[in-house]
Amino acid sequence: MSSAFDPQPVLLEGRHVRLEPLALRHAEGLFEASRAAGIWTYLLIPQFVSVDAVHDWITDSLRAQSAGSDVAFATVRQSDGRVMGSTRFLEIRRPHRCLEIGWTWLSPEGQRTAGNTEAKYLMLRHAFEALGAVRVQLKTDARNEKSRQAILRLGAVEEGTLRKYQTRFDGYVRDTVIFSITAEEWPAVKTRLKDRLAR
Repeated sequence: MSSAFDPQPVLLEGRHVRLEPLALRHAEGLFEASRAAGIWTYLLIPQFVSVDAVHDWITDSLRAQSAGSDVAFATVRQSDGRVMGSTRFLEIRRPHRCLEIGWTWLSPEGQRTAGNTEAKYLMLRHAFEALGAVRVQLKTDARNEKSRQAILRLGAVEEGTLRKYQTRFDGYVRDTVIFSITAEEWPAVKTRLKDRLAR
């Protein structure tokens, strides 16, 4: 285990995708990836309406990163360098060696693919093996059955529902389901994810 739990921007590379530290240069690619309205059904912010809106979102993300609360990534397809979406570490609690994987969204062509699974694998492996996390959590809108099932397929444990936990841009107050993976559970989860990727 590393002596300091201090997540920082880092390039995480796999066979299918690479997670690049989020930067303004990703704005146009992220805007193109974000055009499908279905991506935004359960997210807390409205759909991007322009590249400028993506610039603003990236700037806010980098501000949170500078404050130490988030580490954001662009998800990039290895085969052609196409930006597929974004994800991040957030809710970073350094004294407790805990963080969350979230703010994950992908273009339709990136969903339910090996690249999506691999992105989670890369982030979990980095959190547990490079940073020495004791807990990684994931959350989703209680209405988002697709996301809930995807998180369970990772091997995460559903812990419960946080009622009226988050307010969307449109005023809807959502119930949020929380899941976690602990350091003790990581070896089995790792094996499961590697088997899925091998298939």
